[in-house]
Amino acid sequence: MLRIMSKAGNANGANGKDAALARAICARHDNRPDRLIEIFHDVQAALNCVPDDLLPEIAEALNLSRADVYGVRGFYHDFSAAPKGRCVVKLCRAEACQARGADALAAEVQQRLGLKPGETAPDGSVTLEDVYCLGNCALGPAALVNGRLLAQATPDCIEAAIKAGPEADPVAKADGEITVYLPLDAAALSAGAEDVANTLLAEADKRGASIRLVRTGTRGMLWLEPLAEITINGERIGYGPLTAAGIPALFDAGFLTGGDHPKRLGPVEHIPWFARQERLTFARCGVIDPLSLADYEAHGGLAGLRKAAKMAPEAIIETVTQSGLRGRGGAGFPAGIKWKTALEAKAAPKYVCANADEGDSGAFADRMVMEGDPFSLLEGMIIAGLATRAEYGLIYLRSEYPHAERILRRAIAAWEQAGLLGDNAAGSGRAFHIELRRGAGAYICGEETSMLDSLEGRRGLVRFKPPLPAIEGLHGKPTVINNILTLAAVPWILVHGGAAYAAYGMGRSRGTQPFQLAGNIARGGLVEKAFGVTLKELVEDFGGGTMSGRPVKAAQLGGPLGAHVPAAGFDVAMDYEALAAAGAMLGHGGIVVFDDSADMARLAQFAMEFCAIESCGKCTPCRIGSVRGAEIIERIRKGENRADNVKLLQDLCEVMTDGSLCAMGGLTPMPVRSALQHFPEDFGLAPKSGKVSP
Repeated sequence: MLRIMSKAGNANGANGKDAALARAICARHDNRPDRLIEIFHDVQAALNCVPDDLLPEIAEALNLSRADVYGVRGFYHDFSAAPKGRCVVKLCRAEACQARGADALAAEVQQRLGLKPGETAPDGSVTLEDVYCLGNCALGPAALVNGRLLAQATPDCIEAAIKAGPEADPVAKADGEITVYLPLDAAALSAGAEDVANTLLAEADKRGASIRLVRTGTRGMLWLEPLAEITINGERIGYGPLTAAGIPALFDAGFLTGGDHPKRLGPVEHIPWFARQERLTFARCGVIDPLSLADYEAHGGLAGLRKAAKMAPEAIIETVTQSGLRGRGGAGFPAGIKWKTALEAKAAPKYVCANADEGDSGAFADRMVMEGDPFSLLEGMIIAGLATRAEYGLIYLRSEYPHAERILRRAIAAWEQAGLLGDNAAGSGRAFHIELRRGAGAYICGEETSMLDSLEGRRGLVRFKPPLPAIEGLHGKPTVINNILTLAAVPWILVHGGAAYAAYGMGRSRGTQPFQLAGNIARGGLVEKAFGVTLKELVEDFGGGTMSGRPVKAAQLGGPLGAHVPAAGFDVAMDYEALAAAGAMLGHGGIVVFDDSADMARLAQFAMEFCAIESCGKCTPCRIGSVRGAEIIERIRKGENRADNVKLLQDLCEVMTDGSLCAMGGLTPMPVRSALQHFPEDFGLAPKSGKVSP
């Protein structure tokens, strides 16, 4: 029976206070349908859920159908119809954390809290959730407790974080005679950098020392975090990894004058792990205050933008094309061709979208840029806008990165205040505006067309191509979509020239790639090297082998959809073509290491389960195939009719590869096939060269 709306509430009975709140939030977003996901985020922040009875109110305000609004809320993992707990505990269950004990951690946390994933305590205190990457892949197992990221999480530290409440902004000190550098990167904070910062300041005051504490990004040597640095005779001397308890002894040893101490590492840039890199995109990370425009300019920032502002769009694109820069998000498509296509498109307005939905297990380079050198991303986006005559930029940021969100919002505001963004961006005579949008826990939105649907306020369904987004993208207009690393590389290219960038690398893989070492690895972190370095060099020379000390069994390359490469195949060169020839892919540059205790059949089953959870559901091979795939592998592992089930699995993988609409379903067979090929004994099969058979 139709119910009439009243001043006290809507047709479904929303109380007046909540209905007014929903209307106010919609109005704050100009009642724009494309802001629906942001509106849901704000409603959930206010009410701890997005209740059913407010959906008609939101639909009416945005002039959307109720079905559309219900559908969007149900699509994204972050939104809940029922209230979540006052504290939300998210446990990472992705492969990198699995390699470091995530399954055992989850079992004990569930037992202590008396909750299963998705459940909320009866008293409303805690909600427990699974998540499939928190970007802390080198320091797992990771957890996120009310926005507080934890490294090497234990049940005890999770319980302590529940009691501690939300994380405060990192402390710093602007005055003082002696400058000390300490990261505010989320990984460093997860390892205790904030306790170290507070103790440093307290100990300095106690001893009458005058220090200036500068918060930087991380250098990428994550096993050494928290890493403090002090300048002595023009060189930054590092000390790490530090603990708050060890700070008094550090001062006793003459830390402020570079004194000797067991944690003294010497000049940071002389550490072999760091000195052997080619740092182009990450040259400023860990060096500067990420929100200081003066610091950014002093280290070469804005030079590329100022050069681009005086160039014709075609000349900018020619420079990028000459560099050989390819998309660093995984597809490897030439950036110059994409930009040229968007420039030649006649429709307006045009957009530049930065894809910061970094959800691959083992990948955290985007987060490091956004937290350690966010201005390089903004500069790259404006240059892309000048090159394509786009006036609007959007950053699509995954919701699992709350710290990156805070830094990016402040970075954008700083550039707006400085006149680098706006109607006359950087004095170019051209308008360029940047808006930050949050994802909502859907891995599929890392696929570019799914991301476009999400940016338009819809469920993140994959679109058919053609048309290409560069011709018909956001709101049907020409849109350049690039990964964070791609855009952050552009300023260096503009300053030094396309040929200088192309001088790095090999074949069609030009420039440098930030490789991320994660999982069961002794020295996890980010290594920026020219294409061509071998996987063996990265895992053994840089990574130092496994954290457990056991032999390396395999490495998964390119995220949860990437192949498992056995240790015997580690001589492969890390470039797009060499990896493709070896049946693997570069992806985002993530490398997840497993020791010889890993069960590759279980990891293959997990790949199918992950696809089933994260599929957008638009195509049958992905939506149904992933579910059937997990069931088949389970039967194989149990020893049920292995010969027939292996054949069935191989046929299913072929269907998913050839018939899926996007890479979600199309690539999920890659980790399954590689595990079956290289580790048949883990499936209960007899080892055999060539074709695998029971």
